[in-house]
Amino acid sequence: MLSKSFQYSLIVAFGGFIFGLDAAIISGTVKFISIEFNLSDLQLGSVVGAPGLGVVIALLFTGLLTDRYGRKNVLLGIAMLYIVSAISSALAPTFEALIAARFLGGLAFTSLTVSAMYIGEIAPAHLRGKLVSSNQINIVVGLSTAYFLNYIILQLSDSQYPWVQSLGLDEHIWRWMLATEVLPAIAWLALLVSVPRSPRWLLFRGREAEARLAMGKLRPAGVIDEEIETMKGNIDANQDDRSLRSQFKILISKRMRLAFFVGLTIAIAQQTTGINAVLFYAPTVFEQVGIGTDAAFMQAVFVGLSSLVFTLLALLLIDKVGRRPLTLWGLLWLVISLAVCGFAFRSSTYTLTDEVHATLAEVVDTEKLTGMVGIEYSSDIDFKNALKEALGPSAARAKESQLIQEAANMPSTLILFGILSFICAFHFSVGPVMWVLFSEIFPIAIRSLAIPFFALITSIVSYLVQQFFPVLLNTFGADVVFFLYAGVTFIGWLVLVKILPETKNKSLEEIERSMSGILKPNIKGGDFA
Repeated sequence: MLSKSFQYSLIVAFGGFIFGLDAAIISGTVKFISIEFNLSDLQLGSVVGAPGLGVVIALLFTGLLTDRYGRKNVLLGIAMLYIVSAISSALAPTFEALIAARFLGGLAFTSLTVSAMYIGEIAPAHLRGKLVSSNQINIVVGLSTAYFLNYIILQLSDSQYPWVQSLGLDEHIWRWMLATEVLPAIAWLALLVSVPRSPRWLLFRGREAEARLAMGKLRPAGVIDEEIETMKGNIDANQDDRSLRSQFKILISKRMRLAFFVGLTIAIAQQTTGINAVLFYAPTVFEQVGIGTDAAFMQAVFVGLSSLVFTLLALLLIDKVGRRPLTLWGLLWLVISLAVCGFAFRSSTYTLTDEVHATLAEVVDTEKLTGMVGIEYSSDIDFKNALKEALGPSAARAKESQLIQEAANMPSTLILFGILSFICAFHFSVGPVMWVLFSEIFPIAIRSLAIPFFALITSIVSYLVQQFFPVLLNTFGADVVFFLYAGVTFIGWLVLVKILPETKNKSLEEIERSMSGILKPNIKGGDFA
């Protein structure tokens, strides 16, 4: 029966793969969508950020839906949303239709919260942490797969295979990229049909006979009665805490103050690192280095692999090293990596030499660029603005990557090292640790409200970062953007140094007592006094 619990948990956690694929596949389409629909920076941010807005709205209703219809039914609905969103995105005839389709997919991003809730309710106690954490691994695998698929599709689009032309892959690159999500989403929907309902939810709804049948699929017959009685006792003991209003009062009460501010700070700090801007716009970011579109896609693949390796490393160490060291040292690592990128971009210059100008005849109308030859531009913003004046906004955007590649004089190796270091630091620290802390620092009675609430805060911050990243990048330049993220991350580190306790090797009851103010966190010792 243990294998069944493991099997069902992995099926549900596969939703994390769909999330990662959906979230990152857009990174490869940014340039092509911008050109096809002639988008402004704000419009481009709307396309990339639409799912972020969708999940913000969906999280407002997640708790109510899961309590009323059950975890399994909500997961089935989420899988169908992913399918409809992927098909609609790939076929979107207009910019507005694409935003609507991606917004619909954002509603499905609540899969992370519902999956964690379901797995936590069916997993054996000694496996709960690992099985819940499998969501994070699936997310990173999904991200890596998205970058790899984008790279393969880009390479195939330049090939001369007859089937490439017959499928229209060379003309509709971004549509095929978005369509890659359809088959995994259908597979997830089919697999979800086989998972049982959550026994705890069935008991919560007063359906004990069905709960016993569901437990029969998860546990040996000899322990079912005992577990059912324990569940019933917990439900009866927390009867007064069922309403969202009463749960929210507890969450903002004085005794929950430490847990509330730890959750709030880490929820904000995780996204103000700029992680989703870098992941979702990865090829765009790498093009700022002047390495060209093909190389930018290849570097995005490296991002996915780095994410996977360091997430696995974090999950291996989190119970040995502890949550506090991984979070604090990881945030400092993030600050340093972001600062390295900022300083490297600040030292970069851009010049169209006579030699470069002569080689661009097949790419662009070189007569329009004659006035730029020999001028050294001290920032990417100055260079891009000069290109827009010389070529016009549309032509400049279409040829921007190649022109930056030819004109850039920058420490490219240092920038690439800084970005990959940033990715590694995030997935080694606040990436996986945030969800572990969320599952530990809130009492059982309010956990179903607290986790979606702080996930909502994270989603709001993520949406704002994605929405305004193109505007910030093309208004202030890459150096200012990276310095901004470094500064905000450092502020988050300063706050967490003061308030973040260590929770490793502590029972949930000990953590609950400590976070409720019965015990004070010994910050200096990284433990509870």
